[in-house]
Amino acid sequence: MALKIGADDLVENPTPRVPVSLCIDTSGSMLGDKIRELIDGVNLFYDAVDEDDDAHDAAEVSIVEFNSEATLIQDYASIERLERIEAIDPSGLTFLGEGVNLALDTLEKRKSVYSGSGVLYYQPWLVLMTDGQPNGSPAELERAIQRVTELVAAKKLTVFPIGIGGDADMAVLARFSPNRPPLRLQGLKFKEFFEWLSKSVSRVSRSTPGDTVKLDLEGLAGWAEL
Repeated sequence: MALKIGADDLVENPTPRVPVSLCIDTSGSMLGDKIRELIDGVNLFYDAVDEDDDAHDAAEVSIVEFNSEATLIQDYASIERLERIEAIDPSGLTFLGEGVNLALDTLEKRKSVYSGSGVLYYQPWLVLMTDGQPNGSPAELERAIQRVTELVAAKKLTVFPIGIGGDADMAVLARFSPNRPPLRLQGLKFKEFFEWLSKSVSRVSRSTPGDTVKLDLEGLAGWAEL
């Protein structure tokens, strides 16, 4: 049913899409201020995209959370179909590889819907946020790293690995992004990050599908430890 709704939406609005996958750590260590600021940041991202004419028509957002399992909590949808997040209860471990693989599987399904509907799409974005060390299946982690790096090398994915707090495993995050080092969030500047992300999506949506869009690297200083 979800695919049918998504396909109908593509017919009503044939604008080329910018698929954005948020793959977020909701393990027990995210409890408290971290998860509250993350939720506020995601909702601010929705609002900023909604208010931008270009991004409004182009952006589609999906959210995968990972803890002791990986769960798709928001399938790809345009901004008017996205439900604001009210609460997330962090618990469990950090099955990062499983989360990334689910995010990529969901993206592949969405890309096939685009193709079936004759809708173009820009290079998808994968935002990977974690505050710890992965402790799920090592095989799933290696498979996730291989899939992401192959897509990035083929210019079929833009990946943003982001560490939260001092315990984030930046070495593992770096393996997902061989061309650009992972970034660590300044404190809990989730809102600043998602504001930057919304502007980046807007910039992409004003380009031609297939073109390489330069990222606002200066804007990183507003939220990342450089």
